[in-house]
Amino acid sequence: MSTTLLRTIQPNQFSLLATALFRRRTGNFSVRCCGSQTTTTHEAKQPSQSRVAPKNHRSNKLDEILKDYEAVIGIETHVQLSTLTKAFCSCPNNYGSYPNTSICPVCMGLPGALPVLNSKVVEFGVRLGLALNCDLSLKSKFDRKQYFYPDLPKGYQISQFDIPIASGGYVDLDIPLEFGGGHRRFGITRVHMEEDAGKLLHSDTGDYSQVDLNRAGVPLLEIVSEPDMRSGIEAAEYACEMQRIVRYLGVGNGNMQEGSLRCDVNISIRPIGQAEFGTKVEIKNLNAFSAISRAIDYEISRQALLYNQGQADQIVTETRLWEEGAQKSVTMRKKEGLADYRYFPEPDLPEVILTQEYVDGIRASLPELPEAKRRRYKAMGLGMQDVLFLANDVSVAEYFDAVIGKGAEVKSVANWIMSDIAAYLKNEKLSINDIKLTPQELAELIAAIKDGTISGKIGKEILFELLAKGGTVKGMIKAKDLVQITDPAEIEKMVIKVVSENPKQLEQYRSGKTKLQGYFAGQVMKMSKGKANPGLLNKILLEKLNA
Repeated sequence: MSTTLLRTIQPNQFSLLATALFRRRTGNFSVRCCGSQTTTTHEAKQPSQSRVAPKNHRSNKLDEILKDYEAVIGIETHVQLSTLTKAFCSCPNNYGSYPNTSICPVCMGLPGALPVLNSKVVEFGVRLGLALNCDLSLKSKFDRKQYFYPDLPKGYQISQFDIPIASGGYVDLDIPLEFGGGHRRFGITRVHMEEDAGKLLHSDTGDYSQVDLNRAGVPLLEIVSEPDMRSGIEAAEYACEMQRIVRYLGVGNGNMQEGSLRCDVNISIRPIGQAEFGTKVEIKNLNAFSAISRAIDYEISRQALLYNQGQADQIVTETRLWEEGAQKSVTMRKKEGLADYRYFPEPDLPEVILTQEYVDGIRASLPELPEAKRRRYKAMGLGMQDVLFLANDVSVAEYFDAVIGKGAEVKSVANWIMSDIAAYLKNEKLSINDIKLTPQELAELIAAIKDGTISGKIGKEILFELLAKGGTVKGMIKAKDLVQITDPAEIEKMVIKVVSENPKQLEQYRSGKTKLQGYFAGQVMKMSKGKANPGLLNKILLEKLNA
């Protein structure tokens, strides 16, 4: 990294507002902006490399090459915790605050300031460790991870090294049918607590960056997977499951666009049948699940081509940056080793000691997790597509459970949520928590259709009004006189009238154009304002048409 010049640190009353300006002095200045999960790199021009198309555009020749290699993929997931305050001080943990307004001497790293651990960070660490089937360390500790970067005010990060709070777990998930389906289990190496760094705000011209320390000291849990994934799809689905678990537990919002959930992927390839791993490459700047899949597939192709061309020595341990616009990865920096971080125990924090009683209390408070919910939904008789849709969002799952808890038939509830309600939410850009239709009223609506009080068509009309305005099903049926006509004599009168008023269509029907039955049914439904019972209507209509 080039030499940089600290231009100003400006005090702002008691908040110690700090703005650091860094100007580029040479042609090789690299800065990382974790807040938006993007990285800006200014570097000397690199030797040109062979461009490899992403996997979904690759050639038959590349497919042949890839058949000889196996990818080995692991993911480091950083979860920003939804605590009220930061990890080691009382500054508010607020996303989107004006730069450098949520800071204090502790998170600024000023001399003499001492950290105090936020107990919620430990609680959330235990919750996530249990949810990932990990073994908990009843006695763990914090360590200092040394590195120098403009957004790291102390010159080190408080993290956990050799004794993390949780380790040795696993996560089970189901691959969506459109990606081949199937059940997978991926190992979890460890979960550890740490603090976030600040972030750099880059100028439009790109020749200087300002430091915002609001995020410095925000609590994180880092989840390190075993290298168990073998494709971009598996890695993306693993990351999706991490987001689901975090949201089900309530430990974070998992919003990738805000940087509340960030994924760094580690990829290597090896010839089929080889036991030892290849050279590992890390990719950053992945702010969407689809980007994870595309970046991995690109990197697999890049490494396979180098192997095939006898240039495997060009695959080096490094951190690469994913460029979404160009759909390729580029070198960001050479990867540091553990020795470069010079870990040692954090002298200003005591050990974290958990009692079994404390752990058992948290275990008892865990909600039903995504995997357990999927298994339960499947046992109800729902298809895998329905199961994955309903369990994907914790709010949708809670709404679904509330409706069936009112006695509604499982498949009917799933159909209403996945079709009409989902379409309404998409069109109106709402979440299921925003709708006015309560679970009780959806159950009432399904029951009214099932017992013949209203038709399915009328039910849909009622649904959209209830979604937008609220109210009760019974009240709306009564106010709009929507009760279904089930009296055969009344329906027969309408059928006779429609048939007699359409002699030409009747003659055509009896000449073999039987599809005209739909025309007659439509006319009767129009006359009844949609209230005629469809089953009775079609039965009586066929009798009259074929008389």
